[in-house]
Amino acid sequence: MRIGVIFPQTEIGSDPSVIRDYAQAAEALGYAHILAYDHVLGANPASRPGWRPPFTHLDMIHEPFVLLGYLAGLTRKIELVPGVIILPQRQTALVAKQAAALDVLSGGRVRLGIGIGWNPVEYEALGENFKNRGRRSEEQIEVMRKLWTQELVTFEGHWHKITDAGLNPLPIQRPIPVWFGGGADAVLQRVGRLGDGWFPLVGANEKCRGMIDAIQTHARAAGRDPKTIGIEGRVALGQSSPETWINEIQAWKDLGATHLTFNTMKAGLENPSAHIAAIRRFKEATTQVW
Repeated sequence: MRIGVIFPQTEIGSDPSVIRDYAQAAEALGYAHILAYDHVLGANPASRPGWRPPFTHLDMIHEPFVLLGYLAGLTRKIELVPGVIILPQRQTALVAKQAAALDVLSGGRVRLGIGIGWNPVEYEALGENFKNRGRRSEEQIEVMRKLWTQELVTFEGHWHKITDAGLNPLPIQRPIPVWFGGGADAVLQRVGRLGDGWFPLVGANEKCRGMIDAIQTHARAAGRDPKTIGIEGRVALGQSSPETWINEIQAWKDLGATHLTFNTMKAGLENPSAHIAAIRRFKEATTQVW
């Protein structure tokens, strides 16, 4: 199992040296990857009575491609994971270009997480359709994979048209791995048919086991080997103990998870140094079960 960390987007602040120190500490500690959330805009819930979003305009979130491009030049081995990019609110060819550039500049260290999101405010501001985002994402993935693997692409679909054009430079990985976030039935079907991996939004429990079974069923129906689809679980710092961490890691292993990330956000940590200390404690306490 490959163990990584979730970049503490909402709590790290905006000092470039602090961001550098966190990423370099994670790499020095032996973490396999660093995952960064994506939100272009945060909406004000005060002007939307009854709306309780998980992130608002008060939550600082760095743009993942820019952030990880910065970290690509400051690290050497750690995998860089935009996770998850809200793909349908972004232009497909531009995402393909950004991911390819990040892959080149990092030496092939990119794993692209994508999702369809929950926030119509962002879609409105970015000029994209919130209602067809799931179906549109499937064509986006097809287009990106063509752009990542072919010098020149001619494509005409329902939402995209490319006429004899291509990316330069192409990524090192051809294609870049695409992992899905989300848990709706339609998402599980897409993972089975199209995905290189899945980020569950639930814990390592029987519900998750059933969702993994569904993905594997869809994979077999599509003529794919389910074993080629990765699964990345999550363990949160919260108020938990090292014993809890070990038990959760083992539970994810029992479900067949290939990856896992440790999340230190929303645990009451006072400063960025405390996040570094927390990922160090997690590594020291759980190394024996990695």
